Amino acid sequence: MSVIGIVAEYNPFHNGHELHIAQSRKAAGDGSAVVCVMSGDFVQRGAPAVYSKFARAEAAILCGADLVIELPLPWALSSAEGFARGAVGILGSLGIVDTLSFGSECGDAAALHRAAELLLSKELSAHIRMVLKQNEGISFARARRDALESMDPVSARLLDAPNNILGVEYMKALISQGHDITPLAVKRMGANHDETGQLLPRSASDIRGRIQSGAEIDGDIPSAALEVFKREEACGRGPVTADKLDIAIASRLRMLKKESFERLPDAGEGLSDRLMSAVREQSTFNAIAAAAKSKRYALSRIRRQLMCAALGVSESDADGIPPYARVLAANGMGLLLLRRAKQRSGIPIISRPAAVRECGEDCERLFELCSDAHDLYVLGYTSERERVCGADWRTSPKMKL
Repeated sequence: MSVIGIVAEYNPFHNGHELHIAQSRKAAGDGSAVVCVMSGDFVQRGAPAVYSKFARAEAAILCGADLVIELPLPWALSSAEGFARGAVGILGSLGIVDTLSFGSECGDAAALHRAAELLLSKELSAHIRMVLKQNEGISFARARRDALESMDPVSARLLDAPNNILGVEYMKALISQGHDITPLAVKRMGANHDETGQLLPRSASDIRGRIQSGAEIDGDIPSAALEVFKREEACGRGPVTADKLDIAIASRLRMLKKESFERLPDAGEGLSDRLMSAVREQSTFNAIAAAAKSKRYALSRIRRQLMCAALGVSESDADGIPPYARVLAANGMGLLLLRRAKQRSGIPIISRPAAVRECGEDCERLFELCSDAHDLYVLGYTSERERVCGADWRTSPKMKL
């Protein structure tokens, strides 16, 4: 039996995600199982997820996944490189995954693998340093792309598409970590990343916008997932949007001292001062991010930095790979996979939250960081009784047997 690994945010789970799982199973063969590593309550764009990690994991299990594991907060809020390194690290550490499936605009695993090898080369590193030196104020992403173009224009063009970029980072992680996992690049169908319009399946960002505006989404989300999300709304647990957490996040940012901004991931070269000044001058998260943005610092990076600051994520928190794998949801096949993984895994597998206390200080500190983030996240719920602290410690995996 082939075991497929998928890295996702499922924010929210929609028709395109269901299609990707089905295509992955078809390519890997009948009887394949699917393990997903999914971002928690906050996602890579520097924003809260529209529904909680527990609801999104449950929706994934009902729509094709067998086992969902949380990508802890520091890696979920990392750049594409850190995001991929953390997720691939979990999948590889489980010892049961033989295929890594991901969507990409090109759908060409070999081309993405070549780009990854070039990006890992010492020769390209020298080119990047030269480009940065010759173009003061240019972003690292732009410098990397320009340096790669000087070596291989075809590979460089791959970096113009967001899912290709993630695909390259997955490849880099597989190469660097030495996992015996076969990459499977599934060509992305429907709307492009962050694209709005009538092309189907819609993008997740388009669907989030429709949710926020109250537009109809029934045709964009599988019925089983839609039932989960409607239940969450009926219970006052969503949708959570950035504006609902604006005051909570802004207040936490205003309380931080200079040292906290200096300890943020990738906050060198004056960025920490820029962030702190923006926090002092603006009153909303979006306004703070816009004020700190510059030609050198992309808005997505600024948003991640600010969210890390508000949630207490420091520069070394996303080093290496996550020290544990926390189970969010599973079905019958998922439980079989867990039994196999517990015999082979190189990291602890946590099904009961309290079990993290038996896994060492590093694991417990990371779990507490994620738990604290969940305590802030629930302030975006409409139901006051659902906003209580400590839910992350009390919530067991969603089992759909």
